[in-house]
Amino acid sequence: MSLHKTCLFIAVILIASLLSANTCSAQKDSTSKKSHFLVLPVIARSIETSWSFGTAVSSTFHISKKDSAARTSNLQSLVLYSLKKQFVAAINGTIYFPKEKFILTEQISYSFFPDKFWGIGKIAPDSNKESYNFKQAYIYLHGQRSVANHLYIGIIYEYQRLFKVNYIAGGLFDTENVPGRNSYHISGLGASFTFDTRNDAFAPDKGVFLQGYFNHFASYFGSDFQYTNYVVDLRSFIRIYKKQVLALQAYAFINNGTVPLRSLASLGGANSMRGYYDGRFRDKDQTVLQAEYRMPVYRRFGAVVFGGIGNVSHDCDYLSIDALKYSYGGGVRIALTKSENLNLRLDYGIARGGRSKGFYFQLGEAF
Repeated sequence: MSLHKTCLFIAVILIASLLSANTCSAQKDSTSKKSHFLVLPVIARSIETSWSFGTAVSSTFHISKKDSAARTSNLQSLVLYSLKKQFVAAINGTIYFPKEKFILTEQISYSFFPDKFWGIGKIAPDSNKESYNFKQAYIYLHGQRSVANHLYIGIIYEYQRLFKVNYIAGGLFDTENVPGRNSYHISGLGASFTFDTRNDAFAPDKGVFLQGYFNHFASYFGSDFQYTNYVVDLRSFIRIYKKQVLALQAYAFINNGTVPLRSLASLGGANSMRGYYDGRFRDKDQTVLQAEYRMPVYRRFGAVVFGGIGNVSHDCDYLSIDALKYSYGGGVRIALTKSENLNLRLDYGIARGGRSKGFYFQLGEAF
C-alpha cells in the first residue's frame, strides 16, 4: 500500500481540543441526524513521520437530515509538516447519498516525502536501508451504485504523478532496477463489487464488508506503466459482549505487470501491520490477516488490543515461515463526538521480535 493510503487519514487532533468548544454541532430536531464541523490544530506521530504539526478540518454530516437508512458522510482536509521535513496536503472522505443509492469516496493529495528504502522483497536486511525523497500528486475517485440490498457495483479512477525522485546513484534503486525510480505518471480505470452490512461508517459493531476490485493502468489511459491491480478486502465485526467488538480483516493486494515504485505493495503503516515502517518490505503482492478487540472503558474512553500476520511476495510464496511477518500491540480510543462513533486512535505497535515499534495517533479505526 502506497503513501496516500496511510497519510490521508487525519492524524492526531489535540485531545484538549476534542473535548472543548471547538466542535460546532447542529441538531435540527429530535429525529434528525447531527452534523459536526471541526477546525482544529493537529499534532501527529508515526514511525514514518516522527512528530508532525498542522491543521485539520473535519466534517461529518447527512445529506438528508431525516434519512435513517444512510450512514454518516465525512470529509476531511489536512495540512501537515513533520520534523523530518515531510509535507502532506490532503482531502478525503466518503459521501453517502440518500438511502445509500450512491456512495462516493475521494482522496486527493500532494506530498513531499523524505522516505526510506530497503529494497524489493520479503527478505530485505536492515543494513540495506537507503534514504530518498520524492514529490507526489495523487487522485483517487470511487463511485458506487446500489444494485440490491447491501450490494454495490462501482467505477474507480486513479491517477498518480511522481515528480523527480532523489536517490543514491548506484545504490539499491539502480542495482535492483526499480521501475519508476525516475519521474512518471500512472492513470487507470477499474471496477468494484461491494457487499456491505456494517451498521456504522466509523466504528461498526456488527456486519460484514466484502469488497473486490481491479484497476487497469495502460497507455490509452495516459499511463507510463501498464499493469493491473487486484484487491480483495474482507472485514467482519462481531459483538462479543455489550459494546465489546471483535474486528477481523483479510486483505490481499495483487499486481500483474510492470509496477512502478509507489504502487508496489507496502507492508506496515498506521492501518495494517502496525509496528512496521510503511514500506519496510515492498513487492508486487501483499497478504495481511489482522484482528482487533475493542472495548469501552469509561465514558468517552475505550481500549483495544490487536495483532496481525502478513507478507509481501513476488511469486505468491507468502507463507514461508522464516520470512513471515507479524505485529501486535494495544491502544486507547477517545470518542470525538457522542452522536457518532468517530474515535481518536492512539496505538502502539510492535513488529516481529521487537525489531521496530511505532506510536500512532490517527482519526478513525484502522479498519
